[in-house]
Amino acid sequence: MAIKTFPENLSQNKGLSIRIVSPEFGHLSPESAGQYGSAQRLPYYFFLFVLQGNSQEIIDGELIEIGKHELFFALPHQVRQLPSTGHSGDYYKLGFDDECLLRLPRKFPFLLNPLNRQKISFLPDAALRLWNTFKILKELLHTVDSNPELILAYLNSLLTEINAAYFVLHKKPAPAGLDKFLGFRLFVEDNLTEQPAITEIAEKLALSTDGLYRIVKQHSGVSPKEFIIDRLIIEARHRMYNEPNTSVKELAFELGFNDPGYFSRLFKKVTGKTIAAFYQDLSL
Repeated sequence: MAIKTFPENLSQNKGLSIRIVSPEFGHLSPESAGQYGSAQRLPYYFFLFVLQGNSQEIIDGELIEIGKHELFFALPHQVRQLPSTGHSGDYYKLGFDDECLLRLPRKFPFLLNPLNRQKISFLPDAALRLWNTFKILKELLHTVDSNPELILAYLNSLLTEINAAYFVLHKKPAPAGLDKFLGFRLFVEDNLTEQPAITEIAEKLALSTDGLYRIVKQHSGVSPKEFIIDRLIIEARHRMYNEPNTSVKELAFELGFNDPGYFSRLFKKVTGKTIAAFYQDLSL
């Protein structure tokens, strides 16, 4: 089992896992792009915003047309297939991982996609605000040494605008199962360091353990246990980044592990790195 993280060679900033692409900026070389193949199970959040023109995206086998003032987004674990046609007009693509998201001051419910919609339309004024925010992010990511806090501030503004449009313009009720998955994620977030048992979560959501497994597997691609472990390791890395002097023992206890040795082994199993190696990377 391995946690899905943002590919290191894609990041455009030393302190964050984030990349932006526009018609004239940020494209990978054909050799680099070729290593990802024509289809990829996304390890990060992906956005495509079209100001003028049109584009196509194929996600989980579904072809989605994106036109003027529309934004497409895809979530980790979804399968994105490269379309046969390119983009026309003015557009921005953006990718970032959960660690970026965890450093923002608020949560964004639209990223759980409770309405099961992956395309959002914007009114002209909102589209222009969105475009300008993308433009500032591109300017900040022109250099890898840009202040991560500035990047996060504009990313927070961008996601706030998108979140508002998602819930204002889409009134469709959530399909069966998504409300339970949303409840699962919120319960995990609220009780993460207590490491709740799967049976406890299922009981809180009025589900059987098998029912919970099916719903979480359907919407995240992993089992409930794997989801919680991945989330704990992401939280561990987040805390290590912000508090690099925390000992392994302290960190383990903060995250609800009674055995620091088990926590260390789990961290290496999930990330492929020891905790010491991760701390060493942070100091470089």
